[in-house]
Amino acid sequence: MPMLTMAQALNTALRDSLAADDNVVVFGEDVGTLGGVFRVTDGLTRDFGDDRCFDTPLAESGIIGFAIGMTMAGFRPVVEMQFDAFAYPAFEQIASHVAKIRNRTKGALSIPIVIRVPFAGGIGGVEHHCDSSEGYYAHTPGLKVVAPSTVEDAYSLLRSAIEDPDPVIFLEPKKLYFSRADVELTAREPIGRAVVRRPGRDVTLIAYGPSVEVALKSAEAAAAEGRDIEVIDIRSIVPFDDETVTASVRKTGRCIVIQEAQGFAGVGAEIAARVQERCFHHLHAPVLRVSGFDIPYPAPKLERHHLPSVDRVLDAVDRLQWNDAPDTRWAVTA
Repeated sequence: MPMLTMAQALNTALRDSLAADDNVVVFGEDVGTLGGVFRVTDGLTRDFGDDRCFDTPLAESGIIGFAIGMTMAGFRPVVEMQFDAFAYPAFEQIASHVAKIRNRTKGALSIPIVIRVPFAGGIGGVEHHCDSSEGYYAHTPGLKVVAPSTVEDAYSLLRSAIEDPDPVIFLEPKKLYFSRADVELTAREPIGRAVVRRPGRDVTLIAYGPSVEVALKSAEAAAAEGRDIEVIDIRSIVPFDDETVTASVRKTGRCIVIQEAQGFAGVGAEIAARVQERCFHHLHAPVLRVSGFDIPYPAPKLERHHLPSVDRVLDAVDRLQWNDAPDTRWAVTA
């Protein structure tokens, strides 16, 4: 198994997809000769030609509109939004057309587009470079939304996304681009399946993308205090794997959801609601959330205060009701 960074794993997934299917094309701003801001598309134009991987004008709405037309001609476009918040000019195309054409045509037309979005913070970037925009896409019926947290999942899930008949928003955690791991390049994970990253019996931490690393570090720190914490990486925001999540929470009786995005009306709120609906009689305490604050993304020197941290997660663990007697469930101390 080769040692790869996440950026290299994504590059390999694009290479393998381009080699496997002549209808796959890769395009976006600076993805050609430059190889992308984060070098995810490095060498693709050289090796596959500028008709398979090419640069576009700086017009995100035009990029998506062009991709929609290409799918109708039989292509499978993989487009890159250079940074998360740069995708907002394209959102009308995504919400009004990409997500709805299959339904609008009663299934006659599918839109197998993968929209790659480098997202979230942790890199010291400024405004419009560190947004967590997953909530917009998850709230749009017709889109699948994926956020890998490991090098291996980055490869396998991108391959699955490119082969999927429906549009997939593929969220790539920027701060993990240069994380390294041994990767089994033959592994393929289907979209829509969560995974237990760490087993435990006392609390379930649910996370995705960059927040999985925080959850795992928090679980390790909590172990020193005698708390055995399970970590669930949902990987696929839409479709959501209720089965894996509810099995964990029913076992532990306690749940904390972690996300970088602001808390109000976010993906974490949906997860908390689903857990409460399906696990109510198994819960020892209310479902808690640890998220970014309800503010625009702060200046680089302040982002460490904004993003979920191990300390904030451990504070949430301490807030959970730890009296396990059946008649004290939901008894929350002031």
